[in-house]
Amino acid sequence: MLVLLPPSEGKAASGRGAPLKPESLSLPGLAAAREAVLAELVDLCTGDEDKAREVLGLSEGLRGEVAKNAELRTAGARPAGEIYTGVLYDALDLASLEAAAKRRAATSLLVFSGLWGAVRVTDRIPSYRLSMGVKLPGLGALGGHWRAPMAEVLPEAAGDGPVLDLRSAAYAAAWKPKGEVAGRTATVRVLHAPTRKVVSHFNKATKGRMVRSLLTAGAAPKDPAGLVKALRDLGYEVEATAPARAGAAWSLDVLVDEVH
Repeated sequence: MLVLLPPSEGKAASGRGAPLKPESLSLPGLAAAREAVLAELVDLCTGDEDKAREVLGLSEGLRGEVAKNAELRTAGARPAGEIYTGVLYDALDLASLEAAAKRRAATSLLVFSGLWGAVRVTDRIPSYRLSMGVKLPGLGALGGHWRAPMAEVLPEAAGDGPVLDLRSAAYAAAWKPKGEVAGRTATVRVLHAPTRKVVSHFNKATKGRMVRSLLTAGAAPKDPAGLVKALRDLGYEVEATAPARAGAAWSLDVLVDEVH
């Protein structure tokens, strides 16, 4: 099973580790596209700071993020699973997983990124600031920049098992599973059970807990129907809608009683 995750806007500090080695990142087919984004981002952030903030959509209070981006090639790098923070990653809590669950996380989790395209949680990266919604002056909209290389690389990464897609809309724009892979993909909404409304904060927390539950249990579903069964066995209330046509994904609604 492959799990597609969004990144977090806020990130942990890079620390004092060895700097980025782009050639060491997973999915080497994305290397050229990564270098194009990295080169333009570093160039942008070593120039006019106000222009960089405008392009990146950063407030005055986030001015320091520009300087951080300017040093991406020399900054320390840490596993992506330590760099990404926030509600989803707090609930997932990779650091506290037992060894077997950590090994499953290393092979099954893929974090989408405006800068890297997609990385494994074990890939060593520096802290950065670049959302998928940004339009760089040279490359244009990042969603469009990543679409072609992702279409080449991601179908192979998806293997032959189910794909659990937990990405937000901006990151989903970078790769939309097609054909046979789409039929093995399940997208998720988290709904407040009494009102049937989409929840916000608890949406991310629930998704993090779901992934943690699957990793801890060692769930290995063969298809989306098996994924639905695995989630129900783990105590989640799931309503599943199978695709009505070829090339479409499954839709899963996870119902929660509390919103906090």
